[in-house]
Amino acid sequence: MAEEAGAVTNAGAEAEASSTPKVKTRKPKQRACDEKDAKGKTCAGHLKRWFEYPAEIEKLVGKGAEIYRCEFCKTLYRPDPGQRPNSYTVRY
Repeated sequence: MAEEAGAVTNAGAEAEASSTPKVKTRKPKQRACDEKDAKGKTCAGHLKRWFEYPAEIEKLVGKGAEIYRCEFCKTLYRPDPGQRPNSYTVRY
């Protein structure tokens, strides 16, 4: 019985760790995700600007941050530090 409880606790910890998205920095002019899966294949999903993200993501990246998210693997990307910010210029 104790082994089963330990297994459930470990599974819960792994689920929490996997629910936290990976945050990367975009390369200059990068438009597609460069994250590799378990087989080593590149995701290549389009990076879309994410305007209204949940509170837990806001704690991770900061309030009002310019953030992009891959449409397939949901990896988060911060903007390229050398690029001018696009904050609120494309929002309607």
